[in-house]
This record gives sequence, C-alpha cells and structure tokens, in this order.
Amino acid sequence: MLHKVRGIVLKTTNYSESSVVVQVFTDKFGMQSYLVNGVKKPKAKIKMNMLQSLHLLDMVVYHKSNTSIQRISELRPSPVFKSIPYDVIKSSIVIFLNEVLYKSIRQQSADDSLFDFIFNAIAWFDENNVIDPNFHLSFLLKLSRFLGFSPNENRRSDQIYFDLQEGKFTSRTPIHLHYLQLEDAIAFISLFNTPLEKIFEIKLSNTQRRFLLDKILVFYALHTASFGEVQSHKILETLLA
Repeated sequence: MLHKVRGIVLKTTNYSESSVVVQVFTDKFGMQSYLVNGVKKPKAKIKMNMLQSLHLLDMVVYHKSNTSIQRISELRPSPVFKSIPYDVIKSSIVIFLNEVLYKSIRQQSADDSLFDFIFNAIAWFDENNVIDPNFHLSFLLKLSRFLGFSPNENRRSDQIYFDLQEGKFTSRTPIHLHYLQLEDAIAFISLFNTPLEKIFEIKLSNTQRRFLLDKILVFYALHTASFGEVQSHKILETLLA
C-alpha cells in the first residue's frame, strides 16, 4: 500500500554498486530504512544529493509492517535547501546535528512533535541568512525536551550548580564531575528557553561556547542509551573559532 509521508534523512549506507539504504525519520512511521536502487546512475530518478544529511523530503512509500527495509515510489526535496549545501559552516553544523540525532533517535517510533521540531528548525536554519553560532547549542537543548530529559530550569537563590546527571539545579556541589557552575548554567538554560529567532541575543565567547557544547554532549550521553562518542563537533569547533 502506498503512503504519503514527510521525512528527514539521517543516514545513507551503500548497498550495492549503484544502490543505497537510506534511514529516514518519517512523520507517519518513525524511523524507517528504504532501499533506493540505481541512485548512483547518471539518469537516476532519485539522486544521491537528495539523500544528504538532514535533507527534508516529501515521499510516496510502500510500507509493510513486517518488513525491515521498505521501498520508495516517489521522492522530492521539500523544501529545497537554499543555503545548507553551499555554505561550509552551515553544512558542518548540519553534519554534526545529524550525528547527534542519529545516535539519539535510532529506535524512535512515530512522534509528531519531535518530527515537527526537527523539520521546522532545520528549514528555519536553511532560510536564515545569518549563521548564528548558538544555533546548534540551542537546537540540542530544545531537542532534549522531545527526547524526555530536558533540564529543569527551576532554581532557588542558593542553588548555584546545575547537575547534568540529575538535570536540575542544586545548592551543593555534586559528588561527580558532570555539573555546571552558575554563570554557565544560566547560559545553558537561556539556550534552552530562548526561541531560535532570538538566540543571537545570547552573548557567549568562543571559549564558553565550546565548553557548553562539551557539556551538552555529556548531558546527552548521561541520558541517552548507547550514545557513544560524537566526532563531528571537533571539525565544527575549528570552523566556528
């Protein structure tokens, strides 16, 4: 049976000389794997450049609930990216976010709120002419809300530490190393709370931004099973320095 779905590309793996398996987070079926035949041929109907990191798609797909690999009848980018593929910083940010997303939602079932957040945030990022160096930090902290471990922003005046393991402020120094002191904790919560269109108002130094990124990745590792180590942020930090 054919279904119309929207999708977000998360991973493409070679299957044969001319075919790939692409893992797509869809609005209707959650994470799905699709076999795309002949994608590397010159006259391919579906081309490899349509299946790059976090590309947003409209698809018509065949879906069988008892099959691990599905097939695509039709596919088109929607919206067509205007800037991400042509800007080295934007494309590097997207590759990094793609890596974190893939590690975070590999087993995810359909979730309209999560799908809409990712889809709309990436579409906004592509449309926005200004590259805000806070975008990826804010995106990941906002994403945590949909993954079920968002930070608790409530704080008393005596609570000057943010415990990343517990996800909340505390008045005592945690017995582990995974915490933020007050200045960085306030920036952490601001990145979580501030709408994307206003994140330029959050003033961070490059040093503080790198520090917060490392702590956000720790936050994810603490709350996401089998998260592992992220590699692509090292290239990103060099580009944003």
